[in-house]
Amino acid sequence: MPIVLLRIDERLIHGQVVVGWGATLHPDRIVVVDDEIAASTWEQELYGLGLPDEIQAEFHTVEESRLLVQQWHDDPRRTMVLTRTVEAMSRLAEGGVLQGREVNIGGLHHSSGRRQVLPYVFLSDAERAALRQLAEAGVQVSARDVPGARRVDLTHLLGPTGG
Repeated sequence: MPIVLLRIDERLIHGQVVVGWGATLHPDRIVVVDDEIAASTWEQELYGLGLPDEIQAEFHTVEESRLLVQQWHDDPRRTMVLTRTVEAMSRLAEGGVLQGREVNIGGLHHSSGRRQVLPYVFLSDAERAALRQLAEAGVQVSARDVPGARRVDLTHLLGPTGG
């Protein structure tokens, strides 16, 4: 089965992902694409604690992941791919790696320089530009915190003037 979810969520592996999306998508594996966590065994162990035994966790850098996306898509295991930043997902998509796929924005919270667009999505100007670039590269971008929530497409997230 192909990749069942590509998601940007600062919290990575947490209840909404494991329980909410997991119950709907039944993943066999969750792949975290994050340069820092890929180099930190203790953080990997910490994130793995939140997973049931039947879900495998993998941690890769963005560059490693760019080479693995097609393998994940072709693998029979149902795979969720998570990044904690828009920037990491944008880097993952370089060279058309994610063309024709959908990216879900699940949780980008308040911080300096970000403006609220949804209760669970705050975006900086740089993040807005990166999301526009993803869309221009053939990636469908939308936000939805949990599977049963209303899907909000990128044009709504960026507003009538695109950002």
